[in-house]
Amino acid sequence: MKLEELIRKATQMENQTVAVAAAEDSEVIEAVNDAVKLELGKFLLFGDREKILQLMEEKNPSLITNSAIKVIHTNSSQLAAENAVKAVKLNEADVLMKGNIPTATILKAVLNKDFGLRTGNVLSHVAVFEVDGFEQFIILSDAAMNIAPDLEQKAQIVNNTVAIAKKIGVSLPKVAPIAAVEVINPSMQATLDAAALTVMNKRGQIKDCVIDGPLALDNAISKFAAEHKGISSEVAGQADILLVPTIEVGNVLYKALVYFANAKVGAVIAGAKAPIVLTSRADSAESKLYSLALALCSAAK
Repeated sequence: MKLEELIRKATQMENQTVAVAAAEDSEVIEAVNDAVKLELGKFLLFGDREKILQLMEEKNPSLITNSAIKVIHTNSSQLAAENAVKAVKLNEADVLMKGNIPTATILKAVLNKDFGLRTGNVLSHVAVFEVDGFEQFIILSDAAMNIAPDLEQKAQIVNNTVAIAKKIGVSLPKVAPIAAVEVINPSMQATLDAAALTVMNKRGQIKDCVIDGPLALDNAISKFAAEHKGISSEVAGQADILLVPTIEVGNVLYKALVYFANAKVGAVIAGAKAPIVLTSRADSAESKLYSLALALCSAAK
């Protein structure tokens, strides 16, 4: 599976709109320019109108008159975040995207009790990787939001990730709760949680996927490694989703895939009323585009 396929899938969806909070950022405008060229959707750009128009003029003057783009002036980044969130809340937009604004500011608006996008679920980061040598996507969670999730939070992270996986064509996601070893060790909480998640799945408490763990990374993604260690299951060696025990594990694995393996990636925040794109300045333009496509596919009804 290729991330380019997500872009093609997103272009086939009608009337999808992205609300961008604090769009006065050259990299955001570049991403919008690329998305509009591919007809990925429409954009509501909240922020300093003068600065946004200036950046559009510098990047591609035709953006100013493009009917797929609407600029809405706000006097502060906080108001830009609030108005962008309200646009999603009122179904004027399907996806929320972070612009030139601190992550804490946009998440504060997302979690606002009056107009935010709360659903009662944990918010979690879901990254979809295209890795050379693997036919399927490698989906990783959580590399950016939950520091040390407990069992209940891990179950919600699984639910969020499975929902995304199904939206992009993985009909019955195979989930591997990752630990340092593939056996239960009472001294290692990650193995206990992995075993509990496996039982919860078998008893129907976690649905629409197959969970087996604990699994170490090698026997989660390599059939050879799994067979060599005598592990036989529906998940071992063929996991779609890698559920990491802590943010440190997820963050290191995410960056190792990008920088060591040259993997391509798109990522969203799941668990809110709509997908949220929180791109980093270090992300490539290609990665931003993949994240937008993933969010649009995830938002499809």
